[in-house]
Amino acid sequence: MVVGRHRNTKAIINLGAIAENVNLERKQLAQGQEIFAVVKANAYGHGLLPVAKTARKAGATGFCVAVIDEGIALRQAGFVNETILVLGVSPSSEAVYLAKNNLSTAVSTIDFLQAAQPQLSQAGLKLRVHISLDTGMGRIGFKESQTLRKAVDYMHEYPEQFEFEGIFTHFAQADSADSSYYQQQLAKFKKLTEGLTLPRYVHVANSAAALWHKACGGNVIRYGITMYGLNPSGNELEVPLPIKPALSLYSELVHVKKIAAGESVGYGSTYTAKKSEWIGTVPIGYADGWLRRMQGFKLLVAGKYCETVGRVCMDQLMVRLPSQLPIGTKVTLIGKDGENEITAQDVANYAQTIHYEITCCLSERILRKYQD
Repeated sequence: MVVGRHRNTKAIINLGAIAENVNLERKQLAQGQEIFAVVKANAYGHGLLPVAKTARKAGATGFCVAVIDEGIALRQAGFVNETILVLGVSPSSEAVYLAKNNLSTAVSTIDFLQAAQPQLSQAGLKLRVHISLDTGMGRIGFKESQTLRKAVDYMHEYPEQFEFEGIFTHFAQADSADSSYYQQQLAKFKKLTEGLTLPRYVHVANSAAALWHKACGGNVIRYGITMYGLNPSGNELEVPLPIKPALSLYSELVHVKKIAAGESVGYGSTYTAKKSEWIGTVPIGYADGWLRRMQGFKLLVAGKYCETVGRVCMDQLMVRLPSQLPIGTKVTLIGKDGENEITAQDVANYAQTIHYEITCCLSERILRKYQD
């Protein structure tokens, strides 16, 4: 992938903010609890390796990724002994590769274990397993006690091939003001694990549960969106910790022209000037992850709010300027400029989505610059 080192569109990642956010959570931990930093999806768009290294230095003892390749990237970068958990479903044909690279993996069916066992036996390898329980997320995991116990018994039957390292679930509404569904899920988790000899790691708390449901238990916090300084609930609940956003997004004006009344801007001519006005072009578009539906959103140009006019293009967008401004004038898409600020939540609200999507969508074409 070609990174845009030769255009002035960049995301600034404040690693110091990430370290502070991890330290804030560390101070909240119960005795015996650990933090697993969730760095999947290129660390939510912030950069896998810089974020993981920062989180490790700040006290995270493990890491959660979504796919095998993300885990391999960590191993190759020197994360030799830390627990790295692949949260997504991996095919049983990858069991040997997972074990060879000392990656822990989520398992949600006994079929996976039965298919993996002979492969692991032939290779002389042991796979670290975290059993996933579906308590109401409806995504992956065991739902019934009987099938869960069969899977656990199967692993105990083949101790040379499997290490029952962890058990977990994921809350669907821990970030909601209405906690009834969260309570249902927690009760189901307790019922499913009742009488079970629990493994080394028991993890139910995601960022939201760690903030608003500390009594949920477990000895691992899967620390995700809060590590990046963003509120898991959007605007619904107030975060009880002074977390700091880590990501800002900037560009610049690369072209400025004056158009006359009646002239149009962009594909489909969706914007037509009612009077003569100055239009600035900014080198960022939907191929960079700045979504096409952001037409009409106001960016900060030299610290002043300016409306995006015309459709966002693949590589560029246009803004209406208050006056003629010089080429190279700073454009802020996420972040502060003077007294004004645009947050990732502001962007998400306009796009009718969540800030997770906004940061994850920022493509590798956008250069990341890191600050301590």
